[in-house]
Amino acid sequence: MSVKLRGHHLLCVLTFIGHGYSPAFSKNYEAVVKRLNAGEAALLVEGPDEICAVLISEEEQPHCFNCSLVERDKAAVTLISRLLGTELCVGDEIFLNSHLVTKMRKAYAEGVFKTACQNCEWVEFCDEISSSGFEKVHLRNPMKL
Repeated sequence: MSVKLRGHHLLCVLTFIGHGYSPAFSKNYEAVVKRLNAGEAALLVEGPDEICAVLISEEEQPHCFNCSLVERDKAAVTLISRLLGTELCVGDEIFLNSHLVTKMRKAYAEGVFKTACQNCEWVEFCDEISSSGFEKVHLRNPMKL
């Protein structure tokens, strides 16, 4: 089984420390991260994913469908593909193992993903987490930067 994730959520999981839009959202997000930590692959999907599910059920007009997020997904996938040296496409599975997570966090800290994160309401919060060395993150973090 795979965890369905949209492009930009491959970046968001790097800095998740338990905060979110609502308690139900955070609880669902935590469950998604636990599955990734248990070794499930992330399945790259187009549009809303398993992290979005609670917002879609809680809100009348969830931002998950906004064009700006589709563009953020594309930017994230392009930048992650460049980092990995291989083109990622919808339908690809990505195993967020310790090595890959460390590589992506290092790139995040170096600003590699800035264009994918611009205009996100969480970017300053995520930057603080990055600046702290990704302390308290919930996605596997065995290797220090």
